[in-house]
Amino acid sequence: MSTDVTDKSPATAPPGGSADSGLLGLVLDGLRRNMRQYGMLLALGLIVVLFAVWTDGDLLLPRNVSNLVLQNSYILILAIGMMLVIIAGHIDLSVGSLTAFTGAFAAVLTVQHGMAWPLALVLCLAVGAVAGSLQGFMIAYLGIPSFIVTLAGMLLFRGLTEILLKGQTLGPFPEGMGKMGNGFLPEVGPNTNYHNITLLLGLALIVFVVMQEVRDRGRQKEFALEVPPRNLFLLKLVAIIAAILTVTMLLASYEGAPIVLLILGVLVVGYGYVMRNSIFGRHIYAIGGNLPAAKLSGVKDKKVTFAVFLNMGVLAALAGLVVAARLNAASPKAGLNFELEAIASSFIGGASMSGGVGTVLGAIIGGLVLGVLNNGMNLLSVGTDWQQVIKGLALLAAVGFDVWNKRKSGS
Repeated sequence: MSTDVTDKSPATAPPGGSADSGLLGLVLDGLRRNMRQYGMLLALGLIVVLFAVWTDGDLLLPRNVSNLVLQNSYILILAIGMMLVIIAGHIDLSVGSLTAFTGAFAAVLTVQHGMAWPLALVLCLAVGAVAGSLQGFMIAYLGIPSFIVTLAGMLLFRGLTEILLKGQTLGPFPEGMGKMGNGFLPEVGPNTNYHNITLLLGLALIVFVVMQEVRDRGRQKEFALEVPPRNLFLLKLVAIIAAILTVTMLLASYEGAPIVLLILGVLVVGYGYVMRNSIFGRHIYAIGGNLPAAKLSGVKDKKVTFAVFLNMGVLAALAGLVVAARLNAASPKAGLNFELEAIASSFIGGASMSGGVGTVLGAIIGGLVLGVLNNGMNLLSVGTDWQQVIKGLALLAAVGFDVWNKRKSGS
């Protein structure tokens, strides 16, 4: 592996001469080297631009951007957990049904029995943890394939949801819980025609991301790993800052950042740190990438697998609370196909069928690709039948791109 850590471009130009010279050449070279990392990000940007043009700018209206966050928040929460499951070399088909079950359980506690919603929230998360741990135990310690265990879980939790709700919709939820799915951060400070807290959060996010990128680049140099040229790195920072500023200004010009966006931000930062910097995160990659080698290295694969499914159960419960709060009611039909959306988001975001590959940010990007497709096609009044066709083709294209990229890297 190359150990060149300098920021200078190669002294000799590649075949083709001037076509790949200068900043454009650096960009193209960086994209070729990091096709998996940047491919879906570029695809997301292209999809946003296309639908913004086709909808005459309606896609990027502040109100629609806010709705886009609210409508896709629970899928993004599920996608984070599903990415970890897939990286570990497994699959979870039960998350949609578990989402519906926890929403129904919350409705029974708060609406029928009058329990305080914060206590009900904690109990629902505990139910998700128990459900995930039971499935994780059967997969990790009994050796039953995850496909079979979670398929059974999908049927089981869907049936329990019907039993709890007796086939009927139950609501409304207490106002405090409803804000989890529909509420916005409060407005404070002077009148600036923008939501002040959202502006501050956006600026804080920019500072955090820039510091993280600079620190990661420094660590790569410290360990003698190859880093992108300085100009390409600066271009990447400019693009990130521009994207964050755009979203921040759009949200701040409407009602501010949704509360669920804050929850998502905490999850992305927390899980991103765990997967990048913790021993547990490295063990997840290890058992998904090469299980026999991981065992020989001393990785406790059973404990890791158990923890991954327990975590998935908690996130499914959280998503169930968010979607129930969003609808302000629990429905027996809630969560239908959520597991497929989460799986598709993970694969579109760069996960590999063989495990060992993927990032939390990739799961978010994949979920946003599907969310923008859904939202844009709704604005264009595309029928649900064609929406399913287009999303299926997007998933097929993403997986096909992954296979092509692997073959190219191998050759």
